[in-house]
Amino acid sequence: MKAVLGLTLGIMTALGGFVDVGELVFASQAGGRFGYALLWPVVIGAAAIIVYSEMCGRVAIVGRRPVFELVRERLGFSLGLCALIGATIMNVLTCAAEVGGVAIILRLIVGLPYGLTVAGGLVALIVVVSVLPFDKLERVFGLMGLFMLVFVVSAVVLGVDWGAAAGGLVPNVPASAGAAPATYAYFVVGLVAATIMPYEVQFYSSGTIEEEKTPDDLRENGVVAGFGYAFGSVVTIAIIVCAAEVLQPRGIQPADIGASFLGPIRALAVVGLLAALLGALFAVGGAAIETSLAGAYGIAQFFGLEWGKEKSPWHVPRFTVTWLAIFGLAALILVTGVDPVDVTEYAVVFSVVVLPLTYLPILLVARDRTVMGEHVNNRVANIAGLLCFALVVVVAVAAVPVLYLSRLGQA
Repeated sequence: MKAVLGLTLGIMTALGGFVDVGELVFASQAGGRFGYALLWPVVIGAAAIIVYSEMCGRVAIVGRRPVFELVRERLGFSLGLCALIGATIMNVLTCAAEVGGVAIILRLIVGLPYGLTVAGGLVALIVVVSVLPFDKLERVFGLMGLFMLVFVVSAVVLGVDWGAAAGGLVPNVPASAGAAPATYAYFVVGLVAATIMPYEVQFYSSGTIEEEKTPDDLRENGVVAGFGYAFGSVVTIAIIVCAAEVLQPRGIQPADIGASFLGPIRALAVVGLLAALLGALFAVGGAAIETSLAGAYGIAQFFGLEWGKEKSPWHVPRFTVTWLAIFGLAALILVTGVDPVDVTEYAVVFSVVVLPLTYLPILLVARDRTVMGEHVNNRVANIAGLLCFALVVVVAVAAVPVLYLSRLGQA
């Protein structure tokens, strides 16, 4: 039972990284526009985040080093500070998008005005983070997020085109992308980037330390990272498949989160809608919590401040004030009336620019025998880490140009 409950950290982290408000619309847009052709970026991104999550968890367990302590140690103060500033800005933007997503879902459920659901959702999230210890947070949001499996069930009920799905798992450029190659590239970059955002490894690494795991838990760390992110990738693939089966034949290009639920509605009627709304509420809410805590973890770790969700808020006041401030800044962004989906898509694409500075220190320490001892990367882990880092660099370099050339996927 302990091992099963331990998986909830991976599930919560993966759902927050894979299936947030932007991803619901992003994956639906990809499926609605290109059908099954964009399954392969999800698989590549999942492989990369599994490799790096396992490494950062192992480093946290063996070396007791969270991500931004490594960033400062390996990159130095100045370059590390640049990485911290970039990651913090992205955490604030992403948190704003997720809080906005929670508000949109609540509005769909209860029918109240958007402003009221923003305020209600924000207060609820702050109360939940304040009251629940770390292990309860991960278990509540991880287990309730399992309702997202309704997208997998819906895809099967709608009828998966297995031949097209197999073809979509292989990198390809469909004929429908001929008139808009920049848009196709935008979705490739976006789907990969959405799975490897910096806050995911920040949260996962810090959560591993919060749970006080020891080298005896290294096997569980590998299972948690692998299973959690594989679960997230399957859900994302199912969202794309649902869009390919329901939206593409009708020429629907989803512009808001509501269109993402059309697949479960068509497949399972009211039951599908309710399950999708509940799963999305906890997945998006979990992402909001992850980003606020990840931002606070990063700042505290970089500057050597005491931190920890498991500690009383009064014992770690600066850490507590930081995650509250991130929620506050997110609320100020939403007050401007900006569309949460737009904020998420910008945050996803721009976050990959700072990814190399976040991922490189993890790889360096995981390869360092003086820190890791017998748990240092083996040859396979080193090769996988280098290949995934190369992917991170390519995506980081391509992100801004494809964003501009595709006009945010609208070209």
